[in-house]
Amino acid sequence: MKKLIPLICFFSFYFGMAQNAALFNRATEQYNSGEYSKAIESYERILENGEHSAELYFNLGNCHYKLNAIGPSIYYYEKALLLKPNDGEILNNLSYAQNMRLDAVEEMPKTEIAKAYESLVNFLSFDQWAYLAVSLIILFVLAYLTYFFLRYATHKRIAFITSVFSLILGVVSVLLAYLQYRDFKNDNPAIVFSKEVKVTSEPNTNSEAVFTLHEGTKVNVLESFNDWNKIRIADGQTGWMLGNNLKALKDF
Repeated sequence: MKKLIPLICFFSFYFGMAQNAALFNRATEQYNSGEYSKAIESYERILENGEHSAELYFNLGNCHYKLNAIGPSIYYYEKALLLKPNDGEILNNLSYAQNMRLDAVEEMPKTEIAKAYESLVNFLSFDQWAYLAVSLIILFVLAYLTYFFLRYATHKRIAFITSVFSLILGVVSVLLAYLQYRDFKNDNPAIVFSKEVKVTSEPNTNSEAVFTLHEGTKVNVLESFNDWNKIRIADGQTGWMLGNNLKALKDF
């Protein structure tokens, strides 16, 4: 009986993958036929099955964009971007969706050093940096072992230099993976899903409204109190809003 358990798990996993692939193909056909709502249902069934990917979120963003659903389209493009940072196609479609927003929030100016740091750290996701680090460490080990087996001085020098550079780049990749993961954990982005919401100075309905936000605006959740979230927008303004007006991006 024990031997059957791995087989059952394997076939269940294989069946789930096949089912999700069939759903994805069906959703793509529905999208190409202009049946965007049906395509959304098919893509969401894949999410319910426990699978998610940048491609899946990107396609969901496209479906909602075609239906002029500002909040959901931006939400799914942003989720796709979390899994594939700096992807040109995702960034392009996201910018189109952002142009549909009512809020034009200007980001706080950044120094050139801060921009360079963000560009470098966010060039890959933290798991991609980690995979790169592992590959470089393996290359270091192979090059270092090869160094001892080569006979000619020139070949030994090349192997030694390759091992040293692989080790250095591997350590740098580990550091960048850590920095990217730290920034990822400290950042708690969300998208406004309500058509219009008042942001107040305190977490209660009697406090003064400091500014108003509309559907599709991206905020960063700083803290929570009961049903309220303290948020900050790109220009640095902060305030409180009820949590049911927001949808967190990192709810994978």
